[in-house]
Amino acid sequence: MKLTRRRVIAGSASAFAAGGGLFGWNQSQMRYYDGPVSDHFDGTRFFDPHGSPPHGLHRLLQWMATRQRAPWPEWDASPFNDRPPRRVDGPAWRLSFVGHASWLLQTAGLNILIDPVWSKRVSPVSFAGPVRVNDPGVAFDALPPIDAVLVSHCHYDHLDVPTLAALSGHRPRFIMPLGNDTIVRMQDPSVRAEVHDWGARVALSRDVAVTLIPIRHWSARGVGDRNKALWCAFAIETPAGRIYHVADSGYGDGHHFRMARQNYGRSGWPCCRSAPTSRAGSCAIST
Repeated sequence: MKLTRRRVIAGSASAFAAGGGLFGWNQSQMRYYDGPVSDHFDGTRFFDPHGSPPHGLHRLLQWMATRQRAPWPEWDASPFNDRPPRRVDGPAWRLSFVGHASWLLQTAGLNILIDPVWSKRVSPVSFAGPVRVNDPGVAFDALPPIDAVLVSHCHYDHLDVPTLAALSGHRPRFIMPLGNDTIVRMQDPSVRAEVHDWGARVALSRDVAVTLIPIRHWSARGVGDRNKALWCAFAIETPAGRIYHVADSGYGDGHHFRMARQNYGRSGWPCCRSAPTSRAGSCAIST
């Protein structure tokens, strides 16, 4: 059979329809979170009170038809392969960049994973969607014992349920925003997630805590569940200083960034986005 553009498009649509049937359209009637109405929750869906409504489907299709796509390699091997120590004690931290939005933070005797993704593909189906083009910066088998896992939101490149299930053997605390526990439970009931609203401060130990803070973003796993789960950034308190993990965000008028700095930051934050480090101070992680 000749592989035409029409057949490729039809095949891709069928693939994502299959994924949507399992984890998409049938969720349009589901509630991910059942709680009181608030300034960012209307009873069914979350929203950004400082944001703007999303563009319609026609704008998305227009962008897809006119965007200039850069060439992407089938494989681009990375020369970096970190082997973290079992623990980092005392008032210091060590950051290992795993890839994309995934980080390992070691500080004060705790090992914390942020938005961990070790899967080959980030997609509702195993045969289509974005695929990894190099190995994670830390091999899964080289991970130290994991004490906590932070998940910022439910997009597939941040909430990777197969990776969370594999991490269950470490018996960590899985911490994520409201509604995301429903998504995880539907795919793998063995992952016991605890969920929190914006502003919640969660103590991980006597010396380390994390606060879920607002950011300009959105959420979805399929085509009918937009914004049924909350999204967040993380302000992480450690003896070495504070870390601002932005995850995904638009800038808008900068409101969320100003509030984060006012409430959780201080002047002169150094930036440690690109390499593992051990230092005192504060830093911002942006993906």
